[in-house]
Amino acid sequence: MTDKTERKAWMGLLARAPAGELNSLWSETGLTPDYAHLRPPEVGGVMVRGRAGATGAPFNLGEMTVTRCAVRLADGTVGHGYVQGRGKTHATQAALIDALMQGDQAETLRAAILSPLQEAEEARRTARAARAAATKVDFFTMMRGED
Repeated sequence: MTDKTERKAWMGLLARAPAGELNSLWSETGLTPDYAHLRPPEVGGVMVRGRAGATGAPFNLGEMTVTRCAVRLADGTVGHGYVQGRGKTHATQAALIDALMQGDQAETLRAAILSPLQEAEEARRTARAARAAATKVDFFTMMRGED
């Protein structure tokens, strides 16, 4: 993967992660980097757009609450965090992890935070798919009634 694609992947993972799970993993690392807020965590709204049938004309579906944060580490590395909802701590932690992932601690953070988050996300998706599969109806095996 390219650096841009890889960064997009970890930022998406951090944004989708449950706040409590991310907070727990972050606390376990024991990292306390020196940083300054470029943009303190702030809550706002974004317009969510959709397309009818995924290919039709776009339409405004509604607004969603988002919290964003930007930090600069002591070495000058900048990190950004965007999360759904009003999680200021979640957004700050995502921004700090984004900044640290661009430096020497990337592999440590990948093992301690990103890999467990990825595994948990895959487990949730698998469980959801299994619940959906349990409701599947196979119409070809049903009797047609033409005796």
